[in-house]
Amino acid sequence: MESARDAVIVDVVRTPAGKGRAGGALSHVHPVDLLADVLTHLAERNHLDPHLVDDVIGGCVTKSGEQGVNITRTAVLAAGFPTSVPATTVDRQCGSSQQAVHFAAHAIQAGAADTVIACGVESMSRAPMRSDVGDADHLGPRVTERFPGGLIPQGLSAELICARWGLAREEIDAYSLASHQRAHAARPAFERDLIRVSDAPDLAVDETVRPATDQAQLASLRPSFRTDEAAARFPEIDWKVTAGNSSPLTDGAAGVLLMSAERARALGLRPRARIHATAVLGDDPMLMLMGVVPATRRVLDAARMTTAAIDLFEVNEAFACVPMAWMRDLKVEHDRLNVHGGAIALGHPLGASGARVMTTLVGALEERGGRYGLQTMCEYGGMANATIIELL
Repeated sequence: MESARDAVIVDVVRTPAGKGRAGGALSHVHPVDLLADVLTHLAERNHLDPHLVDDVIGGCVTKSGEQGVNITRTAVLAAGFPTSVPATTVDRQCGSSQQAVHFAAHAIQAGAADTVIACGVESMSRAPMRSDVGDADHLGPRVTERFPGGLIPQGLSAELICARWGLAREEIDAYSLASHQRAHAARPAFERDLIRVSDAPDLAVDETVRPATDQAQLASLRPSFRTDEAAARFPEIDWKVTAGNSSPLTDGAAGVLLMSAERARALGLRPRARIHATAVLGDDPMLMLMGVVPATRRVLDAARMTTAAIDLFEVNEAFACVPMAWMRDLKVEHDRLNVHGGAIALGHPLGASGARVMTTLVGALEERGGRYGLQTMCEYGGMANATIIELL
């Protein structure tokens, strides 16, 4: 039964993915303006008076340089919203904008807000990964003492997952090829929610999708994370993770307009989905990418559901091994997972990825006539978010 305090998803939009390097299609666009375009489109295409927005919660991972201070508030101002609209920027690493969706939903469900935009942005060409850290020791002595050698990079974590789950190079390359093929085939389905960026109006599709790639090309790529030091530390690794079976550096932004069911009715808006259940947890920070498995189980338990009740799943493709290991542990078949492709093809603009995946999930459920969708994201430091939505 619908409740007046249900947190409903009125709309979702995203920019196309731009290659996150110099010369990428969005590399000349300031990240504030990328996010501002998302906010503007959400308001305009829903005929929403921005004065009614109670809060804007945005995700961003590398908060330095042009993405520093509170980029979500800056984007609210750039979008021309009233100065009375507040905003904050959250950091749950790769799950930042999915966490923004959770915070927005919780505020609505608690009666603290009626209209919230959850969103995210990352310009990896203009604010490179770890530029907010540089050479600084961001762990401190106590973490290093607890985890000798410090937390390993995510690429090494992906290699450990391949080793532990016995994933062959041919398997992860084949999965990656399927991601590109699915994303290319889904281009018509993306059109509803894909916006044109004001400063890059000619970019109409995701620049990161490579429909012409093949298994032989992927097989020719060398492992990206092997060093002599890493090989000595982890002799069990067979070194299979390449640029081809990993998500690319990406520029992009995405947003989700959430309201209480009561507010949506009052404004005459028809919601596309509602938030059914949310979960977040911490996991092993050394094998940091596999929190998606217990997070999935936790959100299913919260919803009193099983995987059989879920029509479509989205597991962020930070690396091909993550959704592949997730499928094995949860016993979910590939034809219900990332059916429109994933981050290997569609890109992984860190702070925007949670909202981008939500956009893809809503669109895929609508196209296929599904009811329930589940999304989960792995995050640096051994965390994961999970969300179940119900199509309306």
